[in-house]
Formats: sequence, C-alpha cells, structure tokens
Amino acid sequence: MIELIILVLIAYVVGSTPTSIIVSKTIYHTDVREHGSGNAGATNVFRTFGWKPALFVTVVDVFKGWLPAYVAGHLNSETILFNGNPDALMIIAGFAAVLGHTYTIFAGFKGGKGVGTLAGMLIALYPIALPICLLVFIITLLSTGIVSLGSMLAATALPVTLFIIEGLNPETQISITLRVFALLIPTFVIFTHRTNIKRMMAGTENRFEKARIFKKKTRI
Repeated sequence: MIELIILVLIAYVVGSTPTSIIVSKTIYHTDVREHGSGNAGATNVFRTFGWKPALFVTVVDVFKGWLPAYVAGHLNSETILFNGNPDALMIIAGFAAVLGHTYTIFAGFKGGKGVGTLAGMLIALYPIALPICLLVFIITLLSTGIVSLGSMLAATALPVTLFIIEGLNPETQISITLRVFALLIPTFVIFTHRTNIKRMMAGTENRFEKARIFKKKTRI
C-alpha cells in the first residue's frame, strides 16, 4: 500500500509541472493565465504566443501522462497493490498525473484541461486507440474551429473505438479495467470543459481560423 501511495504522489507531482506557466514566464516574462481564456493549457498558449511554444507545451504535457503510466506498467515489485493487474496500476498512475496537470499544486490547483496528459497516458496504456481519437479531434477542429468540442468528442470516441477494435478482431483482449476507465474518461473531459460548454451554448466560444493557425505571434 505504501508503494502505491508513493507511486501516486510521484505521478501527481510529475503531472503538476505547470509547463505552460513555466514557458510563458521564462520566455515571454508574463503569465499565460493573464491572457486569452485564462487557462494554463496549450490551447491558450497557442492563442497568446503562437504554435511553436504551444507545440512544446503539448509534447511535454503528453509526456507527463505517458511517463508515470509507462513506469507503472513495468514495475516488478510483488508487494505493490494491483501489481497483478497492470492496466489498473497504469491507470492509477496515469490518472494521478492527469489530476496533477488539471489541479496543479504549483499554481493554486488551477491547471489545464488534462486532455494532452490523458493522451499521453493512453499512448502508454493502449496506443492503438489513439489514432482514431486523434482523427475525431482533427476533423472536429477543421470543421468547427472549436478545440474544446474536438477534445470532448475525441474522449467520447475512446470507448467506441475500443468496441470497434474488438469487433474487427475478436481475439483482441481488452481488460474490463480499461473498458470501465474508457467509459469514465468522457465524463472527466466534459467536466473540465464545463465553462467551454457554457460559452458554446452562448455562442461565445473561441474558434480557430484555419488560415491563421500558423500565423506568427508577437512576443509580449
């Protein structure tokens, strides 16, 4: 039990690393939360500073989810709880990192939406499902220009994707642990995007213009 608690705490701290805040303060000498949507995520970094820092933030945020889940899946300790169920152990460690990103201890428990870190966790847990979820995100973004909607639909696509994969290949073994977690992910993502949903309903949600995606931003 102690080992599991230590694993969760380490994963939470790893996830808590406020990448967007560090980048904005180090390079641009301002806090990204003081601009745009006020969110400490890669999307707000993109809107405020441009695609290059946003890409860096995204890669690091994905890595924050992948690392704890990957390490948890390769632990050899016979005493750690859930060691007999690697999917459960990876989910616990990975989701601790996601919670760290969303409720970072280094920024007043106010971080990003957790989507990138969830994606990193999925890469470690069941990478074959990621391309379909990513495709749903890209199609939604290109057709609507709304990142939050793409994130929610991509999360919702995960349990459907697992169902399709298993249907196409009956020999595929998908654990009940992963099935249950896949059903819970959309609820979490929708919850973290609740303010975006309100803005969408009011018609005030920010949209990306395809022609301006790679437009260079001016330093603040």
